[in-house]
Amino acid sequence: MASTERVRTLGRVWRSLALLYALLIFLSWPCAVAGKKKLYIGALFPMSGGWPGGQACLPAAQMALDLVNNRTDILPDYELELIHYDSMCDPGEATKLLYDLLYTEPIKIVLMPGCSSVSTLVAEAARMWNLIVFSYGSSSPALSNRQRFPTFFRTHPSATLHNPTRVRLFQKWGWTKIATIQQTTEVFTSTLDDLEERVKEAGIEISVRQSFLTDPAVAVKNLKPVLGTQTFKTWFHLWQVFKEKLYGKKYVWFLIGWYADNWFKIKDPAINCTVENMTEAVEGHVTTEIVMLNPETVRGASNLTSQEFLAQLMSRLGGKNPEETGGFQEAPLAYDAVWALALALNKTVAPLRAKGWTLEDFNYNNKEITAEIYRALNTSSFEGVSGHVVFDAQGSRMAWTLIEQLQGGSYKKIGYYDSTKGNLSWYGNDKWIGKRNQYIQNSQPYLNNMTAVGCVLALAAVFPLGIDGLHVHRSQFPVVCQFRLWLLGLGFSLAYGSMFTKIWWVHTVFTKKDEKKEKRKHLEPWKLYATVAVLLAIDVLSLLIWQIVDPLHITVEKFTKEAPKEDLDVLIQPLLEHCSSEKMNTWLGVVYGYKGLLLLLGIFLAYETKSISTEKINDHRAVGMAIYNVAVLCMITAPVTMILSSQQDASFAFASLAIIFSVYITLVVLFVPKIRRLITRGEWQSEQQDTLKTGSSNNNDEEKSRQLERENRELQKIIQEKEERVTELRNQLAERQALRSRRRPSVQNQNQNHSVPSSQAEPPSYSPATDKQSLPASFSNSSNLYQGEGKLSRNNCHNSRLPLLYK
Repeated sequence: MASTERVRTLGRVWRSLALLYALLIFLSWPCAVAGKKKLYIGALFPMSGGWPGGQACLPAAQMALDLVNNRTDILPDYELELIHYDSMCDPGEATKLLYDLLYTEPIKIVLMPGCSSVSTLVAEAARMWNLIVFSYGSSSPALSNRQRFPTFFRTHPSATLHNPTRVRLFQKWGWTKIATIQQTTEVFTSTLDDLEERVKEAGIEISVRQSFLTDPAVAVKNLKPVLGTQTFKTWFHLWQVFKEKLYGKKYVWFLIGWYADNWFKIKDPAINCTVENMTEAVEGHVTTEIVMLNPETVRGASNLTSQEFLAQLMSRLGGKNPEETGGFQEAPLAYDAVWALALALNKTVAPLRAKGWTLEDFNYNNKEITAEIYRALNTSSFEGVSGHVVFDAQGSRMAWTLIEQLQGGSYKKIGYYDSTKGNLSWYGNDKWIGKRNQYIQNSQPYLNNMTAVGCVLALAAVFPLGIDGLHVHRSQFPVVCQFRLWLLGLGFSLAYGSMFTKIWWVHTVFTKKDEKKEKRKHLEPWKLYATVAVLLAIDVLSLLIWQIVDPLHITVEKFTKEAPKEDLDVLIQPLLEHCSSEKMNTWLGVVYGYKGLLLLLGIFLAYETKSISTEKINDHRAVGMAIYNVAVLCMITAPVTMILSSQQDASFAFASLAIIFSVYITLVVLFVPKIRRLITRGEWQSEQQDTLKTGSSNNNDEEKSRQLERENRELQKIIQEKEERVTELRNQLAERQALRSRRRPSVQNQNQNHSVPSSQAEPPSYSPATDKQSLPASFSNSSNLYQGEGKLSRNNCHNSRLPLLYK
């Protein structure tokens, strides 16, 4: 019994142990499944500063992280976690934050900076810690240097990607000269250097290249004699453009296009410039922008279309206005950056496992894991919400370029450019209607309509000129006389009066003194119409007085009696009916004198304004040609018809042909160029290109000489100041070099006497030894560039705060 009891007790114990073991396995199984290892990403999102792109890019990156971590086919054993700070787009602030990221646990496997100035600092230092740097908002061309930034990638293409588009547009529009203005920072200088090389290859000359450090006033002023410019945009700099009147149809500005669509409507309290002034100054400028949102409805790696992504992003932003949210345009790039990183890390799992490594083994001394991540990123290719994601040899994103123009206060898409294939495709004919309408509007279409109506009335007067008593009853002939007079009078007043008004306004504005010029330069269109109305009223009033005081009636001119050819006992009395009045010569003298003075004044004004170029009336040269034509024909026709008044056939032929020729020449000169512009697709540049080379005013040589002397004195003063500054900086540099040479021996002695603990030792330079064909040369030999440089620390913060205009 005892043994049996022991067996039963033992059985119960074993069953209990078995149940306990099974329970332990059951409890530990879900923990093994759910216990993912974390990989940390150190990110710098600028929530404020020159480019507050983190306001929208951070929520987009978090969206991508949530989707990646919920996927079972991407990094199933890992969870990505974002550790982020606000860099304020300031390199000094970013230096302190970079120190915190590197010297504070946990270890970060990748760094994600935002704007260019911060990315430059992070990417240059990161290779010392064997870290990949992946940016979502940096466009500086300097970052495409693989020697300097061997571990850098970005989903935002380089700013130099805009330059092929700009050059292609210059060629499309037939430009041979351009001018540039830039701020003297590395990012702008490198962009302009690349543009200069490209336009030189295309046979285009950069006639003026201006630069400035903080105040663009002098640089903008020096752009006055040039045709077109390329620059960036801020309130302060465009305010200088407004003050110098460097805007309108005479100038085509190429501005960066990544800011919000209403950037020029957001008032800068520090600048004494109204929103209306800024809107006027920037109207018509062209921007080139990288295509940052996939225009096609396709589901990429994240299984979201671009529109679904925008809807979810708006939900995360809590209904904020996209135009007032920094980085909203770049949010798809931040979203795809996280996906590109996740797919690359997922691609490295198998190669690392084959070598006996895992991603969680990464540390700042492990070059092999970094090399695998580099190769995976370098071969990335997938569809994202921003389009197809692929990187070039410099780690920059390859993408299409969108061309937009500000028309009527809002941006309109006008085309796309594929730099890889050199294809320029226009967005559609309907997108050019605004520009074509602008061209027509700048020629004062209502005045053109008045000219056309006047020409029709003048042509209609040819018919009553050919009517005599054979065609109408004698009692109705005075009505025909009235039609002749009124049709010719009103037709001349409308056709010539509208042309005379245009040329008079141009002469009035551009030949007066500067203070009067500014007052009258913004003449409202209704004043032009009022001028035509006054000329028309003078004609109507004079014709009414004529008709009331001394109305036209039929007069018969008798000629010498003639014998008929047949042998008849009769004589034929030739008669010629005229439209006349009692004091016909007096009335004709008044009308011809008044019209003649207008014709002579019109010729004078057309000659005086032949070298003037203005955007308000862009066809005034054609108007001048039409005035020459009308004046010559009228001055010849009037006396000749009076001499030939007794020869009805010759008089009618001469008068009618003069009317027809003057009318049709006027219509051809004024309207054929406009019709050609409407038919020709995309050719909207100003017709005054040739004349822009000769200046924009008709001032005399003495005034021009005085103005050049003043500008010369100002430039000499600026050059002197710059030379003094350069001398001062050279002296400071010499002092620093001398100080460093004195300190170097003491530093070497200290290094010999003191050893650095292994935990604080300077990280080794990054030089992977495997697969060097897929890596840049500097990636495997970066230590040569960093010999003698100190370790990154809090004491080495760079506190420069240049105005940030580049992302």
